Amino acid sequence: MDILFLVTCFGAAVTIFLWLRDLRIYGRTGYAGYRRAAVRGVLFSAAATAGIAAAWFGQPFLGIGLVLLALYLQGKDERERIWTDEDALTRFFGAATVKKR
Repeated sequence: MDILFLVTCFGAAVTIFLWLRDLRIYGRTGYAGYRRAAVRGVLFSAAATAGIAAAWFGQPFLGIGLVLLALYLQGKDERERIWTDEDALTRFFGAATVKKR
């Protein structure tokens, strides 16, 4: 097992975590930016999973490239500012106040 495969798996796990965090924030706030990020997160998670498959089948640089592309594109989405003075752990898990819709 190559170290690049493990790095690819970790990057894909981070991509999926960020997608689920955006989905949780959208569910609690209803902001359109987080909805768009959650929908696009499905595609980025699929690209990261394809990166794992590419690394598994002997193309580790293609796999890590797909994961890095997914992480880069996921960070480019515009989102509303929902935190003001919360601590890092609250932001990490995506805890946001529930808004009535």
